[in-house]
Amino acid sequence: MAEEHEKPAASAVEAPCEVAVVESDAPPAEKSVTEKEAVPEPEAAPEKPAGVVEEPAKAEEEIDPKIVAQSVSFKEESYVVGELPEPQKKALDELKQLIQEALNKHEFTAPPTPPPVKEEKPAVEEEKKEEEKAAEPEAPAPVCEAEPPKAEEAPAPVCEAEPPKTEEVKTEVAQEACKAEEVKPEETVVVAEVVEAVAKVDDDGAKTVEAIEETIVGVVPAPEAATEEPAKEAEPAVEATPAEEPKTEAEEAPAPSVEPEEVYIFGIPILGDERSDVILLKFLRARDYKVKDAFTMIKNTVRWRKEFGIDALLEEDLGSHWDKVVFTHGVDKEGHSVCYNVFGEFQNKELYQNTFTDEEKRSKFIKWRIQFLEKSIRKFDFNPTGISTIVQVNDLKSSPGLFKREHNQVTNQALQLLQDNYPEFVAKQVFINVPWWYLAFNRMISPFLTQRTKSKFVFAGPSKTAETLFKYIAPEHVPVQYGGLSKEGECEFTTADPVTEVTVKPACKHTVEIPVSESGVLVWEVRVVAWDVSYGAEFVPSAEDGYTIILQKTRKVAPTDEPVISNSYKIGEAGKVVLTIDNQSSKKKKLLYRSKIKPASD
Repeated sequence: MAEEHEKPAASAVEAPCEVAVVESDAPPAEKSVTEKEAVPEPEAAPEKPAGVVEEPAKAEEEIDPKIVAQSVSFKEESYVVGELPEPQKKALDELKQLIQEALNKHEFTAPPTPPPVKEEKPAVEEEKKEEEKAAEPEAPAPVCEAEPPKAEEAPAPVCEAEPPKTEEVKTEVAQEACKAEEVKPEETVVVAEVVEAVAKVDDDGAKTVEAIEETIVGVVPAPEAATEEPAKEAEPAVEATPAEEPKTEAEEAPAPSVEPEEVYIFGIPILGDERSDVILLKFLRARDYKVKDAFTMIKNTVRWRKEFGIDALLEEDLGSHWDKVVFTHGVDKEGHSVCYNVFGEFQNKELYQNTFTDEEKRSKFIKWRIQFLEKSIRKFDFNPTGISTIVQVNDLKSSPGLFKREHNQVTNQALQLLQDNYPEFVAKQVFINVPWWYLAFNRMISPFLTQRTKSKFVFAGPSKTAETLFKYIAPEHVPVQYGGLSKEGECEFTTADPVTEVTVKPACKHTVEIPVSESGVLVWEVRVVAWDVSYGAEFVPSAEDGYTIILQKTRKVAPTDEPVISNSYKIGEAGKVVLTIDNQSSKKKKLLYRSKIKPASD
């Protein structure tokens, strides 16, 4: 096990102080020792509420020495339905019921019925009624069941020979039947036919009137039909009702018979299994468990995804211009993927012009950003016990600022789309290299943010960027440019090789001892964030008559020098490699290192 010769820590108050750490072959043990050493540091205290943000920023110098703001830590809620409180379970069940009804009615994919058509119907019916009244003195109301063939054979004088009472009764019955048809929206087609017949009366004059009279005569085959009871005479109208009732049934019947539509969101069916529950809970939490609001949000999201063409967008090639602006690198300590947004990249004039100078370029960038997020989300399995959120790190160093209208326009548009259609996919928002002006901006927008949203925000000034990231992301997963040890391409170490963190106090010397006993090659890498310390390395053999070998002559390393120092030593005898960090500055320093032994053949 690693030992710490810190009679060390107690004597740290005295100056100068020296700390020696003896390392074993097992890196995990080293990490536990260093973590104990880091506990007394005040910076490791629990995160404080966003009250720090509310304090006015007096000057940029005051931002650097401390973390600008850090809200109350957001704790992710469970997506396991059995672990939810009863009110949340009830809200989820109600939302499922609303979605199932919508799927049965095909509300997600069916185009909405245009409301203006329904409003125009009453006006059209009134015009039809007026035209029918105007046509009544010239000829009895035409019955829909008129037979054209008989109308040509029947002579007009027969109309005068018929009893007048019969025509009056039949006319009244026909009018009642037509009025009954006008009441039902399904029979508007029949009324339209009547209007056409009357319209012909106005255009063709008396000839058309005679034809109509002949048609009416043709409907009455014999006087016996006229002597029937009014109920029997009304049979044509009664027959029309059953003929149209099947239409109503035909419209209602398909609803249960047609299978519910299938709707997918983020590649997962909107209803069906526990993965669907995870997605529905995201929408519910985004709307504070207001079921109707969550349902509306889901419908709008499904509609937007169809209009935006998300499925086709996934296959589209939009280039690689913005690969350094937004990228994913490593995971945090809880396993969330970490997405970095580097706004300073837009200081490149060519990139800025290719992104913001016209509407087409701005639209392309937004599509690329949506495509990037959608691809990241598709990697989730949406298991209730798994991870379905990401951590966003926003680097505000050299950001275009508040006065770049095109940049702000695109940023606001992208944020709005993400808020409306990708709810609860961010576990934490970490803002690093925060300039003084951003504090003022944050105070302006803070009242419009929910407490749930603000609880995910963490702010850090330039001098505390690395230290803040290390609270949430292990150094082996933090990119080199942000103070970590993670590099791109082929490296001696990977994210599987853990890093040990040590805080070196001001005016203090820290020594790390790595014992070696087996033959092979010892490789190590060391980094001090913002260096400004002296570093040296040597091999001390176990044999009393052995000679100490200088591996790295002690030298002062400036902050602008290489961020990570790597070295190796071929072991020929038992002993230890000693790394010395001498911090003579007035600031404490974060030391990172890791090592491993490789076979000599490598």
